[in-house]
Amino acid sequence: MGSCWWGPLAILLAMMSSSLSWASRDREWANHGASMFADLTPREMRAVRDFLHEQKELGLTLAKSAALSKNSILLMELHVPRKHEALRALDRGQAKPPRQARVVVQFGNQAQPNITEYIVGPLPFPKSFEVKTFKGGRPIPFESRPITTVEYDHLVKVLERVAEKARRLLHETSGFTFTDCGDRCLTFSDIAPRGLAAGERRTWVMLQKFVEGYFIHPVGLEVLINHRDLDPTKWTVDKVWYNSQYFDSVEELMEGYDKGTVEKVKLPEHDPNDLYSTFIPRGRSNTPSNIHGPKLVEPQGPRYHVDGNFVEYAGWSFAFRVRSSAGLAIFDLRFNGERVAYEVSLQEAVAFYSGDTPAAMQTKYIDAGWAMGTSDFELAPGIDCPEIATFKDMYHYYDTDKPVRFRNALCIFEMTTAMPLRRHFNSDFKGGYNFFAGLENHVLVIRTTSTVYNYDYIWDFHFYQNGVMEARVSATGYIHATFFTPNGLNYGTKVYSYVLGNLHTHLIHYKVDLDIAGRENNFESIDLKFVNVSNPWSPGHVYQQAALFKTQHETERSAAFRFGKKFPRYVHFYNPHRENKWGHKKGYRIQFNSHGRSVLPKGWKEENGISWSRYPLAVTRHKDSEAQSSSIYTQNNPWEPTVSFEDYIRNNENITEQDLVAWVTVGFLHVPHSEDIPNTATPGNAVGFFLRPYNFFDEDPSLASRSTIIVRPGPDGQPKIQRWTPEVVGHCVTEKPFTYNGTYAGV
Repeated sequence: MGSCWWGPLAILLAMMSSSLSWASRDREWANHGASMFADLTPREMRAVRDFLHEQKELGLTLAKSAALSKNSILLMELHVPRKHEALRALDRGQAKPPRQARVVVQFGNQAQPNITEYIVGPLPFPKSFEVKTFKGGRPIPFESRPITTVEYDHLVKVLERVAEKARRLLHETSGFTFTDCGDRCLTFSDIAPRGLAAGERRTWVMLQKFVEGYFIHPVGLEVLINHRDLDPTKWTVDKVWYNSQYFDSVEELMEGYDKGTVEKVKLPEHDPNDLYSTFIPRGRSNTPSNIHGPKLVEPQGPRYHVDGNFVEYAGWSFAFRVRSSAGLAIFDLRFNGERVAYEVSLQEAVAFYSGDTPAAMQTKYIDAGWAMGTSDFELAPGIDCPEIATFKDMYHYYDTDKPVRFRNALCIFEMTTAMPLRRHFNSDFKGGYNFFAGLENHVLVIRTTSTVYNYDYIWDFHFYQNGVMEARVSATGYIHATFFTPNGLNYGTKVYSYVLGNLHTHLIHYKVDLDIAGRENNFESIDLKFVNVSNPWSPGHVYQQAALFKTQHETERSAAFRFGKKFPRYVHFYNPHRENKWGHKKGYRIQFNSHGRSVLPKGWKEENGISWSRYPLAVTRHKDSEAQSSSIYTQNNPWEPTVSFEDYIRNNENITEQDLVAWVTVGFLHVPHSEDIPNTATPGNAVGFFLRPYNFFDEDPSLASRSTIIVRPGPDGQPKIQRWTPEVVGHCVTEKPFTYNGTYAGV
């Protein structure tokens, strides 16, 4: 950092802010318990791997060995303890439950291949393992497993054979080939789900030019590969699509191509200087480029504290983790020592597409099936996060034989929103004022990103000084594009001479396990209704006004709100036994920032796998057996999902004075347009929700902030400024040049 001013008053204020108002005992217990939610360390991962490989009955071999018919570890991540066990440590200071790992093993080397999950512990020296079961005892079909790099290697070999047979067509129409291609090579994107029914493993593959931004460079050839058999030599090409025509084989396509019965489409000559899909600047800029724009600084250093996976800031405290399968989660969320939520976590993200080509019409991405949490690649200082941010490495064990380090994959920082948290100018209506008062709005942000193929999701949790927490996802990255056909305009927008940007809907699902002033909570919705009131001061007159209309929801079904139906204005969670100073039940409400809708009709094939997408909000009783709303297996078997969210509300349990979980769905429709080239920008593509206190406090808790400024006219007419922070801010900006590594590797 550059030189910064640090005066005695600033030091005193920093000490005051660090000595939180909540009891030190509770703080110590919260910090003590945070490690229960910390992701597995590389040491723990290696210990679990070695322990399981020593179990002869499992017959495990290396995940990276070329055979598909093998027994190997697919995924390893923390197994979170049962809630009541964790709360004993968090609230009573008792011993923490032993750490355990959840391990997914794919058994391909046996007569009936299957996927089995194990709970392994205790860590760091595991001694036992037991099978983990799913609600209803559902088995995990082998065909539902995520695709691995080894399987991709075999798919590439099939594509090489296909592309070689179609080499003349590819070269004559696009100038690119798949092998022996120099700087004119083809690559591919594979589409999911992999089939039309459970038990299938048939994947549409779309060929693209391998250039920067290849996602928006389709060349018009799509191939359906059947790769269900564990012997790759038995894989087949079931269908071929070229320029709106279907063929049963590559040979049939080429025969028609040679005879002239296949309508050929020659792409424009490839111009390596065409910047269409690149980030390289072009066009006229009216912004000076010889000076930097505004930067975020911490004039006297950070005002938050990070200890491992435990974070404190402005009365907030929480533990964080990044689940390999789904991503960012926070636990034991407290404000001034009082728990607001036990868990707020990302569960799933889907993008369902429409189109004219088979790749487009088949694309229904369910991103936990791609281990979305392991796609949290390096964050760039000054772009993804401010240069002053605290960066954390993440470690994952997925489709690997050793832990992989993801450098600087999570960041934490405080920022100003350049918007007052609150303010008022009190005019004297005589050309002057009685007073001005305002409080600048600072917020703590914890952030990761997931780059699942073409899309980049920026995952945020924001913590405001007034007890408000915001969950937000901002979408960027490349659109999923297919080869243009005239009929394609029914499903998107032409964005290049031969490229269609396909319409799609993004939906994001969150788990919000609220503990509002305790675990015994109620849920109500609040709407307005118009009432006729006789005018008490003018007899014979009637006026209409809005009155509050509250509905107490007593069962899970009544608290499951369907998309397309009227949604309440307020949804309110409260503790019926705890009140604030004014006699109101202490509560929080969820406020939506979303315009999502259902992606398929209820019960329609793939929709069964994402039954949570029926509801912008559903409220259930907490159960450890209902820990997640989706799984890594849903992508390749949405028809008969291993985890079915609908089961959570089917029994319609009572939710009065219970430990409640809110399941929140947010999203948006994206019809691509020219401005999505080369890349979708974040403005307008951010959705999420707020947790807002609703009579939880006696007054706005941000009154504790010493950043308030009050101005009153003095006796001499000069402004009299009252403040509680240093008058001179000072300035400092990092002197380090921009650096970025971009690699992730085994450790």
